[in-house]
Amino acid sequence: MRTAAAVVIIASLFGPTLARAVDAKFEGNISRLPVVPSNDFEFRKTKLFLMDVVPPKTGSKFGSLNRGAAHPDASIGFERSYRLWGAVTGLDRRQRYGNYFDFFWRGRRDAEVTVRLEYRQEKLKAFVQAREVMYPNGRGNHKTEFAIIGDDYFDDGRVIAWRCLLIADGNIVAENRSYMWE
Repeated sequence: MRTAAAVVIIASLFGPTLARAVDAKFEGNISRLPVVPSNDFEFRKTKLFLMDVVPPKTGSKFGSLNRGAAHPDASIGFERSYRLWGAVTGLDRRQRYGNYFDFFWRGRRDAEVTVRLEYRQEKLKAFVQAREVMYPNGRGNHKTEFAIIGDDYFDDGRVIAWRCLLIADGNIVAENRSYMWE
């Protein structure tokens, strides 16, 4: 009895958090919504990372002028090792290669907010796909992560253009896009 009560309590505390982490994937028919910008919602920062099979070359052929200076590509190496942590086999690593998107945003009022990432991939040309994460309470600072990795990445190619939308009350209230998005 105590175990069942503990499971119910833990599920009620962490249920909304777990529900946010699962993103839904939509292909093709993406609904068009009216754009009504609001000062109550804003994107604060965007972090993009492409982890390819071949790691980027680090260092320079001239070496560092200051022996105590940090390596300029240290953060890229860390991000790669962070994303590959726990991937033991080649198949595990293959499932983690691809595009990673981290969006930091803020909501200043209570509203049900949907964060939608619309994107185009290399091999699909103009075909637009989308992924969404819903937040029942959008007030506060949030980080939303999207990953186009594994078979999605290897079958359809790199993400070449994207836009991220904050949708509240059926309206687009904030937008962040790549320069390649039309």
